[in-house]
Amino acid sequence: MKRSTQTKEYTKFTERLREARTEAGLTQVQVAKKLKRPQSYLSNIEAGQQRVDVVELQKFAKLYKKDVTYFFK
Repeated sequence: MKRSTQTKEYTKFTERLREARTEAGLTQVQVAKKLKRPQSYLSNIEAGQQRVDVVELQKFAKLYKKDVTYFFK
């Protein structure tokens, strides 16, 4: 059985997350600093190696000025 981070749906989610960050004009380093996390944390999320929980997703949405539903289109 595939891990949920290896599905097509999760891959699309991480692509939208990365896309939202670049549309916001932010680098991984800038986002990591705002979230008080290491840059590797963001890199792992965008690479699909680390899951995002609902609270983290809300933080990303607010930071990127997107509605949470944006990430699931």
